[in-house]
Amino acid sequence: MPTYIQLVNFREEGTENIEEGPERLDAAKEVMRSFGGEMDAFYLTMGRYDAVVVSEFPDDESIAQGTLTYLQEGTVETETLRAFTEDEYRDLVEAASG
Repeated sequence: MPTYIQLVNFREEGTENIEEGPERLDAAKEVMRSFGGEMDAFYLTMGRYDAVVVSEFPDDESIAQGTLTYLQEGTVETETLRAFTEDEYRDLVEAASG
């Protein structure tokens, strides 16, 4: 399955009740599962982003639907990146090089 990296920032609504954060994370995992995805890793981070999520989904449409679903809560905003493994990278370079 394709891998995705989401860069997450907490919105004001998310930080006001940060003690509910772990439950919101569990709910986000359930939303992901409902769209065929799985969260592989969650990291609380320092710097420009508050958290990083690494997940796998069947396709771009599935992660888009899952993301739109949990963004409706209004506690986070995300930037989603499609990630390619080293093997996928090598295949892409080989195919582009002909």
